[in-house]
Amino acid sequence: MTNSERLYPIIVGMAALCIAASPIAAHAQSVGYPSKPIRWIVPQAPGTSNDILTRFVAKKLSEVIGQSVVVENRAGGGGTVGTDFVAKAAPDGQTILMGNFSTHAVNPALYRKLPYDAVSDFAPITLVATYSHMLAVHPSLPAKTVKELIQFAKRRPGEINYATAGNGSAQHLAGELFKSIAGVDLTHVPYKGGGPGMTALMGGEVAVMFPTTGLVLPHAKAGKVRLLAVTSRTRVDAAPEVPTLSESGVAGYELTGWLGALAPAKTHPATVGKLNTEIVRIVQAPDTRTTLAAYGLTTTSSTPDQFAQLIKSEIVKWTKLAQKTGIHAE
Repeated sequence: MTNSERLYPIIVGMAALCIAASPIAAHAQSVGYPSKPIRWIVPQAPGTSNDILTRFVAKKLSEVIGQSVVVENRAGGGGTVGTDFVAKAAPDGQTILMGNFSTHAVNPALYRKLPYDAVSDFAPITLVATYSHMLAVHPSLPAKTVKELIQFAKRRPGEINYATAGNGSAQHLAGELFKSIAGVDLTHVPYKGGGPGMTALMGGEVAVMFPTTGLVLPHAKAGKVRLLAVTSRTRVDAAPEVPTLSESGVAGYELTGWLGALAPAKTHPATVGKLNTEIVRIVQAPDTRTTLAAYGLTTTSSTPDQFAQLIKSEIVKWTKLAQKTGIHAE
């Protein structure tokens, strides 16, 4: 018998042992989880709604799991930079993402090529919050209602500019959806972020914008912009006097943003389950709801499977709109 023949049974036996031990090791890892600080990646800049939400939840999460939860901003590329970072992280639950409507619905619908797959590269944990955008106009615009804006825009096709946080952003999608349903021609002016776009609106460089509720409310209260409607199906608690676009005559209009926690694909189900349990408990607490409502966020929660199904349905929905309107991002 040759040396190779003698060694073959040993090699096969060791391989089988390693394969059998893999799920045991993964289970042991999930039982002792978390064994070190967790990195919670925010794919947007500091000060955004996503950042504010993540830091609030992370602080409470660290108190209940006995480990630090470090929030790390990795902005850029419409959220693709930070999202891709988590997609390629080890599936050990030590690096998670606060994904959102843009990273897991808008980007897959608008980008011809993404460095990550919004479905197969992630293990959804739970939805955390929803938010709306608002139709805001500069005070000089002679339109105090959505109906008046539509009438004004139809008399001046292509002459009214609307700002967004960039080509292919959720604000861009909101604007194109409005144009499609209302039958108006507005000119898109992309800026490098929601902040610069809001500055342009307040300064009168553009007349219209669809900013997030959290971004626009302080400026609306200061009288620097006028709010005409919200994009969600129902009115928002932070501004209950502002009607929805649907009830303002733009029938069928609905755009509701969301934020949710995700881990890299193949993260152990027990780890995902533990994170789900703790995060859901945090977002359902009354103080969490009250605090985040001030930023235009409505806390919510889900099972991992419910969140996964939402992501899939949202991609289908917004891909259809992107194809209909011809908008895309590079």
